[in-house]
Amino acid sequence: MKTAPFWLLAELTYRCPLQCPYCSNPIEIAQINNELDTETWFRVMREARQLGAVQLGFSGGEPLVREDLPELVAEGRRLGYYTNLITSGVGMTADKVANLKAAGLDHIQVSFQASSAELNNFFAGSDKAFAQKIAMAKEIKRHGYPMVLNFVLHRQNVDQVAQILDLSMELQADYVELANTQYYGWAFHNRQQLLPTREQLQKAEAVVAQYREKFGARRKIIFVVPDYYETRPKRCMNGWGNIFLTITPDGTALPCHSARQLPFEFPNVRHHNIGYIWRDSPGFNQFRGNEWMREPCRSCPEKEKDFGGCRCQAFMLTGDAANTDPVCDKSPLHHTITEVIDKAYIGDATPLLFRNMQNSKNLIASDHISS
Repeated sequence: MKTAPFWLLAELTYRCPLQCPYCSNPIEIAQINNELDTETWFRVMREARQLGAVQLGFSGGEPLVREDLPELVAEGRRLGYYTNLITSGVGMTADKVANLKAAGLDHIQVSFQASSAELNNFFAGSDKAFAQKIAMAKEIKRHGYPMVLNFVLHRQNVDQVAQILDLSMELQADYVELANTQYYGWAFHNRQQLLPTREQLQKAEAVVAQYREKFGARRKIIFVVPDYYETRPKRCMNGWGNIFLTITPDGTALPCHSARQLPFEFPNVRHHNIGYIWRDSPGFNQFRGNEWMREPCRSCPEKEKDFGGCRCQAFMLTGDAANTDPVCDKSPLHHTITEVIDKAYIGDATPLLFRNMQNSKNLIASDHISS
């Protein structure tokens, strides 16, 4: 069954002033620089809205580098979307917050790299990033937005969860997402440097439980465990081509933000309307339903819960996107996950590959940052 898209994610640009080595953007972003213009985005938003989309997210890269962001927000509001900006806060100013508020932006999520300026700035690749994020978080709160913070966790900062939550409470956060790194893009390349041990995760979860008990319903704290430590795969995107529609900066339409790495032809909004893309394009029908499933998924009673897991993860780890996500312990290729976890206890001296290599000092984080 082909449902209507619920969420339109507008990846406005892959440009970003930061260098995060866990970025999920494609590593080959230098080859993807033909961004959609304002009018094309207006058309995409209008067609997706006519199809039934109600949530509109603006992301990147860093969406603030698009000068037409207030115009896009205003058009989203005019069309009746609930609009959400996902930003690092770098490039934000008090005037920009005010302009976005006037344009009708409903929601802003600010991401941090760590709770300390030293570690945050190391991963961001900017000596001013942490101070800028703090200032803009306060400015966003001053304009009446809920305080929504996102911290990407990995081996280098997961032991600082208490400090991260203390900082979040100081900033009067309403929602805190502690999102353990999911291994796509740069994160996949840097996996052995970033994957925490099971003990680190267990300690972090215990700290989160203490803070939840302390603050109760006043603060919502979300702790996202990395897939690799689960025995069942995530309900990826709530099913392929079921709810989520992602449009990349060059107009490629995807059922999830990582799918362009798959060896399939995906349509482009420059050449097709959203109705065709969502309902009829081969790329969006590739893994709909369950007819495509192989064993053990095909006969599994849980297949309607997780849809066989993540197609991108299956491809990256097994070389075939139609395989069962090897996170599942029923997969005959589950060992590809357990082998990676075993290496997390050994560590890796390989230098991190940073997103923007012109900013990279090509350093090993653990050699230069105290935990």
